[in-house]
Amino acid sequence: MKAESDIPVKAHVRLYTRPGCHLCEEAKQEMLAADCADQYVLEEINIDSDPALQERYRYEIPVITINGIEAFKYRLTADEFKKAVTRGQG
Repeated sequence: MKAESDIPVKAHVRLYTRPGCHLCEEAKQEMLAADCADQYVLEEINIDSDPALQERYRYEIPVITINGIEAFKYRLTADEFKKAVTRGQG
């Protein structure tokens, strides 16, 4: 039987996005290309669903946070993302 502390903790990745954002689509493609989806839980947030988020991120999407810390804005590469997710685990 595994102890609770032996269970790997996945990183929490939050992607702030909005429909029709081409940079957001590029970011998602890079995230998929990183081939590490088993190492994180993804939460996509449409900034248009919340006026405060819309005001905060209007011209700055995509923004990607890992475990609550802003990791990327506008662009990322698959390699950069994989490294950041690995650092953000546990």
